Formats: sequence, C-alpha cells, structure tokens
Amino acid sequence: MVTFWFIAITVLWTGFMLLEGFDFGVGALHGIVGRDEVGQREVMHTIAPVWDGNEVWLVVAIAGMFAAFPGWYATGISALYPLVVLLLIALILRGVGIEFRNRRDSARWRRGWSTALILSSLLAPLLVGIMLADFAHGLPIDANQEFVGNFGDLLPGYSVVTGIAFVAITLLHGAVFLSLKVHGEPHERAMLATRVLAPVAVALVFAMVIWTHVVIGHGALLNLIELIALVAALGALFLVLRGAWGWAFVATATTIASMVVTILGDLYPNVIISTLNPANNLTVHNTSSGPYSLKVMTIVVAIFLPVVLAYQAWTYYVLRRRLTQA
Repeated sequence: MVTFWFIAITVLWTGFMLLEGFDFGVGALHGIVGRDEVGQREVMHTIAPVWDGNEVWLVVAIAGMFAAFPGWYATGISALYPLVVLLLIALILRGVGIEFRNRRDSARWRRGWSTALILSSLLAPLLVGIMLADFAHGLPIDANQEFVGNFGDLLPGYSVVTGIAFVAITLLHGAVFLSLKVHGEPHERAMLATRVLAPVAVALVFAMVIWTHVVIGHGALLNLIELIALVAALGALFLVLRGAWGWAFVATATTIASMVVTILGDLYPNVIISTLNPANNLTVHNTSSGPYSLKVMTIVVAIFLPVVLAYQAWTYYVLRRRLTQA
C-alpha cells in the first residue's frame, strides 16, 4: 500500500504539470502570440474552460501527501514554506488575471492584469520544479525529521536549473498547444514561438535529466524513464521543425511527464534526502500513515477517481477542435 500511494502521488504531480503545463505556457505567451486585444482574447479562450479544473490535480496531490505520507508533508511543506507561499501567490494572481483582465475596457487595466498573468505563469512552474528538485537534491534534515537550514538551502544550482527547465518545457508545451488551437496571425506567431523555444527547452531538459541522474547516484547508465524524457524532448524538437503539431504536443506532454517521474522515481524509496546524514532521509516507510488509513484512502480513490478522470476526459474531448472565428 505504501508503494501504491507513492505511485499515486507521483501520478497526481505528473497530471498537474502535464495539464497545467500548457496553461502556464499559454498564460506566459498570450501577450506575444496575441499582439492585440482580439488576438489575446482568442489565446486566452483556449484555456478558459479548463485551467481551473487542471489546478485540482495540485490540490489532490498535496492532500494525498498529507493523508498518505504525513511526515513527508510536514517536513517538506515546512522546509519549503517560502516557496509554497510564493507558489500560492502566483496561482492566485494567475487565476485572478485570467478572470479579471476583461472585466473593464481600460487598456491600463488589461495591461496590468496581463503582466500579472505572464509573471505568475512563469513563476509557478519555476517554483514547482525547484521544490520537486529540492526533495532529490536534499535538504538539511535532522534526526527528528525537522528542517534546520535556511532559505539559501532551498536554491541549490540543480534545483534552479530544474525549475528553469520546467519553465522552458511549459512554454514550449503551451506554444505547441496554441499552434493546434488558434488561427491567423496568432497561429503564425505560435508556430514561430515553438521553433524558437524548442532548442532551448531540449537543452535544458537534457541538463536537468542528466543532473538528476548524477544527484541521485544510480550508476553510469540512464534508466528507462530518463531515456524516455530525452527521446521525447528530441522528438518534440524534430516534430516542431516538421510542423507536426499534434504529435509535437504528445512529445512535449511525454517530456513533462517523464521529467516529473524522473525526479520522484529516481528518489524512491526516499521522499526527501537529508544532506546532513543519510540515516535522516525521509522514506516512504518512515513517513507513511498506518495500514488502515491507507486502505480506506485506496477504497475512496478507487470509487471516485475514475469518475473524475472520465469527466475531465469528456471535457477535453468536447473541446478538442481548433477555435472557430466569429
């Protein structure tokens, strides 16, 4: 049951970054892809029906950590508290920016909320990447499972590069998504953005995956998930250059998913590495809830998760086509 719930939480974090990834990318790029107000409205309409539903994956991922691995949640959230607060601010500003930017006709009002939307859409994936990478890189955790470091310990080079890699791949993911969804000049600019972003994103993904392998220390050869991330990133570059937008979207989605699974999968059975002493590492075993709690949670998930997945799949099926122009 402990391993099942670690896999479940990995799937939830993966689902969040996979679905919110193109939302972040669209939010960050809306001012570039849609130069005028008409274009920006068209760009933002591509995610208007789904962005808030996609955030549910983050809520469930954190709730799952709290319920299944309370030790992981308590130590991790406490240690990363400054970054968590910044992430919450970014997500709030992004949501308010999406909903409020068109509430008034004032150009200044729209520019202000567009700026907030762009900055928050860049900051959110950066922070998520840093926080996930911090678990793998390690934090100063003592024998009582308490964080005893400072803010500087949250920003090692590996974690910062990982955060930037997540920003780059979400930008590319969003640009590819827009290439599938919008028309006219926004479509042309979205295609141009993919070709500019793809080489940078692929280079950063390679750096992140290889550095993760080195940090975790699993030998000389890359494992299957790491190889999938690298192949998917290269495939995304190739498909973008060919203009195969549907398959390029599959490739960027696979890359994002593989990046998350690389970090958490390589970390298992640990959930947070201690930089003070390996004996202080937090693992799935010394941070988990009791067997009864995990059993009840599993039953609840088995009943309700298929319903949620079916509803979200139906939503994307209904909204699968390119936006029509009025």
